[in-house]
Amino acid sequence: MTADIDFAALAVFVSLLGLVMAMGFMAARWRRPKTLANLDEWGLGGRQFGTWITWFLIGGDIYTAYTMIAVPALVYATGAYGFFALPYTILVYPFVFAVMPILWQVAKKYNHVTAADVVYGRYGYRPLELAVALTGVIATMPYIALQLIGIETVFHALGIQGKLPLVAAFLILALNTYSSGLRAPALIAIVKDTLIYIVVIAAILLVPYKLGGYGAVFEAAGAAFEAKGSGGLLLNPAQFAPYVSLALGSALALFMYPHALTGILASANANTIRKNAMLLPAYSFMLALVALLGLMGHAAGLKLSNNNDVVPLLFKILFPGWFTGFAFAAIAIGALVPAAIMSIGAANLFTRNFWKAYINPGVTALGEAKVAKITSLAVVAGALLFVLLLPTQFALDLQLLGGLWILQIFPAVIFGLFTGWFRAHGLLAGWAVGFLGGSWLAWANGFKPLHTLHFGASSIILYSGLLALAANIIVAILVSAVLRRASRGLARAN
Repeated sequence: MTADIDFAALAVFVSLLGLVMAMGFMAARWRRPKTLANLDEWGLGGRQFGTWITWFLIGGDIYTAYTMIAVPALVYATGAYGFFALPYTILVYPFVFAVMPILWQVAKKYNHVTAADVVYGRYGYRPLELAVALTGVIATMPYIALQLIGIETVFHALGIQGKLPLVAAFLILALNTYSSGLRAPALIAIVKDTLIYIVVIAAILLVPYKLGGYGAVFEAAGAAFEAKGSGGLLLNPAQFAPYVSLALGSALALFMYPHALTGILASANANTIRKNAMLLPAYSFMLALVALLGLMGHAAGLKLSNNNDVVPLLFKILFPGWFTGFAFAAIAIGALVPAAIMSIGAANLFTRNFWKAYINPGVTALGEAKVAKITSLAVVAGALLFVLLLPTQFALDLQLLGGLWILQIFPAVIFGLFTGWFRAHGLLAGWAVGFLGGSWLAWANGFKPLHTLHFGASSIILYSGLLALAANIIVAILVSAVLRRASRGLARAN
């Protein structure tokens, strides 16, 4: 993309970014409690967010800047295959409706702040708690790094070169989070989602108009896929199984991430979560519109060296500077909100399930809040170093692994909500097999998310994370069955 600076776009961008940064610092006074010096208040906003705030908060942390950049980029590159993100967001909401209110009730009753707290409360086994906590932290770090990459893409589209603006933006983010906790991203998420809805609706109405209508968009995209010999407007039969498995695996993984669970646990009550499960599909509708921008890139005749540039460049060439700045601000703020929630989620895990569990079991509520605040700064700094020092492709590869890894805590977190049949050692063994085996599958496939299973002359391609989860569950069942039989035998012997 060109490095020429559009000063009208830059002025609007800086103004909106400055506004939300100021809101982040003001958030400490919003619904101000007597003190922020405990994890319930700093890390979960006092568990008081009602339906609308929770809607914006959860939408803010699962529909990120990288969603605005990466989903259209995948559709631009592959066509229909890139739309797998749409059914997985639809699949996840019935799961949220049925399961997350139960998890919230358990967490509220026993003052749990993290998924690892829930696991330890259910099984009383520190190694399993630690496995869940470590998985959450390491899966979150590359996710935060990708938010940085998303905002860096916007900076480059504005003509801003170098890393200093990125460092400044996320330094302010870190200070916002430190001072206001979850209240900062919750308040900013309202502005973020409003901006993104305006941008997406304007793009969907005006871009096709400028390109000759939707018929011309689909015709141009189809011709582009045919010319390069890959991708297409429809799935081919070989893509059915990987498409479905990616959608299912991604749906099961999404609310295992610490930032997604943080939004759930911050809700005022179980009914708030159920109402949100019914309202959140509005974001899926928006996601479908965002994905269409990838096809519009072909109709606009874009020739990209980096597919991630499709949305920024589309706005640059088709809209006036002031609206381009507005759109870029929406994307950048869409990075700041989830990155803040991710850093809080990771800090909560470190504080509760490492610091309190192993370093200082007698830490006070004030001490917990101090550790979490410092950890949130360290998490943002670590993600920033990640982007500054390592190749972008490495962050992308680790994010693919992050989805596979976080999926492996699903049995430990969810199964115990409904049954006492599983044993902690069995779940830990299953986690180890899924985590290590899935990592090996990803490495063997060049960090691609899919693996081919061969059955004689036939084969099927599936999401590696789902294969690892299947192995995880099988091992957990077998080991738990052996341990249950052993314990019954011991009981009879006594």
